[in-house]
Amino acid sequence: MLLKDGPLAATDLATRLSMSAAGVRRQLDLLEEEGLVTTAPERIKKARGRGRPAKKFILTAKGREQFGHGYDELAVHALRALRQTGGEDAIMMFARQRIEDILQSVEEQTSPKSGLSAAEVEELARRLADQLTEHGYAAEVQENGAGVQLCTHHCPISEVASEFPELCAAEREIVSRILGQHVQPLATIADGNGICTTNIPITPIDRRSNA
Repeated sequence: MLLKDGPLAATDLATRLSMSAAGVRRQLDLLEEEGLVTTAPERIKKARGRGRPAKKFILTAKGREQFGHGYDELAVHALRALRQTGGEDAIMMFARQRIEDILQSVEEQTSPKSGLSAAEVEELARRLADQLTEHGYAAEVQENGAGVQLCTHHCPISEVASEFPELCAAEREIVSRILGQHVQPLATIADGNGICTTNIPITPIDRRSNA
């Protein structure tokens, strides 16, 4: 009702729902605490007698999100158009730019050098995970024998990546570049798995044997 006809007062909703005004206000208080509704700004009107006008409620942006959106569908159509006009190279260029923008702060704070120690690789992987989490990936680093695994429990672009695997490939490419070493994909949400897992070897390599 708030989506279609808001702003509405508690009494308006109570009448429509055949509930008590007090019961509706309790529900509105709960929704307001969760950030789903807020009071609408009062419009300036001519004097209308004694008493303050009843508060009216509207949905917040978070509240509107509960009704779904078409961002994934829009992104798929946009990338299909990009592929038609620019080919696979254009898709890959877009995918690289996207993940570079996300991980830019980590890369800028990383001094380029080869032969990172195991501790340095793991610490850098954790910084990457923190940055990915800030962008909706729910990422963490788990230890795994001779390496660590960069795991993401949620992928905000999984629906799009299932048709455009370049998005996943670009993520691995840029993560590998920042770490300065090869990484190995083990599973992706876009392929139907419950988690995205990328293995990062951290066993130090003794290059003196090849001297």
